[in-house]
Amino acid sequence: MKVLWCWRCQMEVPMLDEAEFERVAVLYSSAPRRLQASRDQGVPVKDMKALLAPVCDEYERLTGFRETNANAVMHHRLSLYGPPCAACGKPLRTPQARHCAACGVPR
Repeated sequence: MKVLWCWRCQMEVPMLDEAEFERVAVLYSSAPRRLQASRDQGVPVKDMKALLAPVCDEYERLTGFRETNANAVMHHRLSLYGPPCAACGKPLRTPQARHCAACGVPR
């Protein structure tokens, strides 16, 4: 885990390394199966946020940071971001980025 600037969230958040990300990705990808199991048992699921709560809970357990949006957790992955900008220090949006989206300085 490493704290980095998230350009989507516009704040510094804990980013997950690959091993940590795998733990939350498994929970995220199992949500459709849990949804189907609930439907098969006749239990209507009206709140998708509750269905994805295990993702946010595991992220908090790993990082100590409470995130309420499971989709945000899925982009808090270190490997999605590039190196820090030489000018502003914020990470480039992708490892392939040619310039910093935050300050516009070329890589």
